[in-house]
Amino acid sequence: MTIDDGKFPTFRVLTDDLPVQDRLAVLREVYGRTILKADLAPVDDAPLHMDMRIRLLPGIGIATGTASPISVAVRSEMIDNDDVILLAALAGGSHMQIGSMEESIHPGCAMFVPGGRVGANVTRPGFSYVNVRFEREALQPLLGDMSRMLMRPLAVHDGPMHLLLSYATALQKLDGPLPGEMARMVATHMLDLTALTLGAARDAEQVAVGRGLRAARLAAIKADISRRSDLRGMTAEAIATAHKLSPRYLRKLFEGEGLSFTEFALGQKLMRAHRMLTDPADARLSITDIAYEAGFNDLSYFNRAFRRRFDATPSEVRAAAVAA
Repeated sequence: MTIDDGKFPTFRVLTDDLPVQDRLAVLREVYGRTILKADLAPVDDAPLHMDMRIRLLPGIGIATGTASPISVAVRSEMIDNDDVILLAALAGGSHMQIGSMEESIHPGCAMFVPGGRVGANVTRPGFSYVNVRFEREALQPLLGDMSRMLMRPLAVHDGPMHLLLSYATALQKLDGPLPGEMARMVATHMLDLTALTLGAARDAEQVAVGRGLRAARLAAIKADISRRSDLRGMTAEAIATAHKLSPRYLRKLFEGEGLSFTEFALGQKLMRAHRMLTDPADARLSITDIAYEAGFNDLSYFNRAFRRRFDATPSEVRAAAVAA
């Protein structure tokens, strides 16, 4: 599914935005029957709540969020695919029943389940999740017969599974749809990590290691840097140590995207400074203070780098924000 300009969309389903009396009907129609192709119903008359972010990619759909106890049931007339679905319970857990197979997904566990089957998944209180739906024909060349790999609980914090879920979660934090070529690249990384997680065939595994693992590690490193409250003195050596990598390998990860670690770190500092300059909450801070908080120790260097990046001085950016 794409939108008119060739981009792959992302959107949010939030029941709190709907009138209480309309929530179930809208959720069933818009999400259940249109997107998920399933029937939704609250469990034990629990108040209905769902906050879900959905991102569509070529052959893949990602859904993350939280939900109240709810039953998601697939009936035979709703089946129109044989997708493979990853269900990861970050909290709360759920119970999956497909045909004669039943398995609980406990908090901190994930499971690949077969689509195209009659069944139901009942979520538990406090359910927080990452779900990824794959077209089977996309995974089949990497994995061959997948039947033995399904309905088996897997720890979410182990090896490639942790990288796969971290990568999916990082994607959900991006604003807006992805352009077609980028969406296809991201989908390839997701497939590679999934193949590693499930135990790829020997010849496909080398390809997966070469693409998906590097992409996921780089995404995790970038997310770590962007989350850091203190960017001063940040070095490739320190970041590499935190991620149990060598500094040389870390630099190669960045070089694979056509930039250096130093360039990425500088970009993060400049973006943080720009946000602070335009945030009314930081209006009391001087430009010198903001430069320091953003990780710069040299004000002259900060001013030069800022102007090169944004084609405006820090003072001009702040003045424009105040006037807006």
